[in-house]
Amino acid sequence: MTEIITAELVSIDEPLGGDKRAVIDALAQRVAAQGRASDGARLAADAWAREEKDETGLPGGIAIPHAKSAAVSQASLAFARLNPGVDFGAEDGGADLVFLIAAPDTAAEEHLAVLSKLARSLMRDDFTAGLRAASSADEVVAIVRDAISDAPPAASTAAAPHAAPATDDAVTIDGRPARIVAVTACATGIAHTFMAADALSATGQKEGVDLVVEPQGSSGYKAIDQKIIDDADAVIFAVDVDVREQARFAGKPVVRSGVKRGIEQPAQLIAEAIAAAKNPNAARVSGAASSSTSSAAAPTSFGGTVKRALLTGVSYMIPFVAGGGLLIALGFALAGYEIASGHPDSNVNNAVYALQNFTLWNLPPEGLLYYLGAVAFQIGGLSFGFLVPALAGYIAYGIADRPGIAPGFVAGAVATFMGAGFIGAIVGGLLAGLAAWWLNRLEVPRWLRGLMPVVIIPLLGSIFASGLMLMVFGGPIAALTVVLNDWLAGLTGAGVVLLGVILGLMMCFDLGGPVNKVAYGFATANLAAGIAGDERYLQIMAAVMAAGMVPPLAMALASTVLGRRLFTAPERENGKAAWLLGAAFISEGAIPFAAADVFRVIPAAMLGGAVTGALSMFFAVTSRAPHGGVFVFFAIDNFWLWLLSIAVGTVISAVAVVLLKRFARRRPVDADVPAAAVTA
Repeated sequence: MTEIITAELVSIDEPLGGDKRAVIDALAQRVAAQGRASDGARLAADAWAREEKDETGLPGGIAIPHAKSAAVSQASLAFARLNPGVDFGAEDGGADLVFLIAAPDTAAEEHLAVLSKLARSLMRDDFTAGLRAASSADEVVAIVRDAISDAPPAASTAAAPHAAPATDDAVTIDGRPARIVAVTACATGIAHTFMAADALSATGQKEGVDLVVEPQGSSGYKAIDQKIIDDADAVIFAVDVDVREQARFAGKPVVRSGVKRGIEQPAQLIAEAIAAAKNPNAARVSGAASSSTSSAAAPTSFGGTVKRALLTGVSYMIPFVAGGGLLIALGFALAGYEIASGHPDSNVNNAVYALQNFTLWNLPPEGLLYYLGAVAFQIGGLSFGFLVPALAGYIAYGIADRPGIAPGFVAGAVATFMGAGFIGAIVGGLLAGLAAWWLNRLEVPRWLRGLMPVVIIPLLGSIFASGLMLMVFGGPIAALTVVLNDWLAGLTGAGVVLLGVILGLMMCFDLGGPVNKVAYGFATANLAAGIAGDERYLQIMAAVMAAGMVPPLAMALASTVLGRRLFTAPERENGKAAWLLGAAFISEGAIPFAAADVFRVIPAAMLGGAVTGALSMFFAVTSRAPHGGVFVFFAIDNFWLWLLSIAVGTVISAVAVVLLKRFARRRPVDADVPAAAVTA
């Protein structure tokens, strides 16, 4: 390790160029000139590609560009002391101490070890002062070799500009790297899930922790090998919904959090998991299959359990809504809106009449497209019929795991029968889940235990939850639903606009979190009523979708057009992708921006979302599709006014975030610096 730097790799006060690209090129050529890289240009290109992803400047006049490159044959550290300094992206100005770390593309451990030790040394005033005072290349080499040797580094002084990274002891257990397994999952299983997985994986690799992540996304998941789980020291559950097959992790020390913390604070989560592994009294994953019992072992409040169950229900409901809604919209596109109207010669609608009396080989007079539209509309309608039962069923699943599904679905069906709708599904699902959870905890004879999840719990849970819905709660909830419908029917003028403002604020408040899901769930749960003829709910759906598109579109506009210099290189790259994510109504496209600057991004997004929601309601735009953004234009009436509403809100949010970033300065967070410094 000590031969990683030599005097020939050191440049003191030499002019290497006026920008960071020139400095990287010059240092890469020094590495190649010493036979440590076969191609200096290739090494420079790899280092520059890394620099473009995330600038490597640190506070205190330091920069550490680095790369793993196939051109490198021997791990090397090149150093330049510059006068004047060169801008590497640090907030406090240019860097005069620049280290280029070059490692072979197959030397991951060595690369990370050098980064970690060098970063620790950079926290020390004596180290940086020694480099600035060195009079020769040999003196620099001696200082650096001493710092990155296997000897423990000296303690950083109180005046260090940022906090030191974790010591080796903090990431080891019994003298070896800590072994952590993690699960990430969000309500939609799309953006948050995989962003949190990437953040945890990168941080674990960076800190020398043996960490394996299982993202449980909407399209399924690949389970971690059970041998890896058995050997793990601790588990991280960064989830907003239920962990699937949680019993695999039984007995392991566990740290639980929401999925967004996995994105924003991966290092802290890993540190907490290691601490839990070393603490014999730490919370552990229960051996029972029920998620609720395992949750009880962790310091999770009743409110947190209910919130997680509600998000689980919405998560599993969304595919029914999205698939069914888009099929209904396709039916309208093929057959016209009259396909949903009652047939004059029958007591059913036109779609059912067409399917009852015609076939693909005996088409109706309206032709093939009309018949295919009837097919699509009917399949979509049947899919929508599962909306309330699925919501209730998977809320119960979020509390009691599989034993809660049957009682929950039955309670949801009763809510539909009673006319209790969305609210009834929530109440019925919670009742069913709690009943199944309690029954599953009962101590019963061994011969009866096998019958509990397949007979006893579904039977008694259904009697309890559905009985209460039929005899006690269903009627009042149905009456409340009627009152809500009457209130919506009575909204005119300013009342409609105010509803749009409220929905817009909710959609932009947490970008896919609980508040966002409440607004979206309200809109989608009532979309069937809108398609049946009540256009008030179609207006609500249009306003919710429009407002949810604003945050990613606004961040894209701000970071790629209006205020490029106010955003980091990774944010500008995310901004390019956010154009498409926003157009497709994926609010999570704004999460990378909010995670880095929540107090400026979220208020700006809410401002634009509120305006968009108000304008959409004011223009009486309607949407028969629950998802898809601009790509379901055929299901949106007054499409151009809807686009205008989105455009106005996007511009307002983009301008607001640019102004806030320009004039509402925030102090740098010291603890963030080491993580940025050692990003590999």
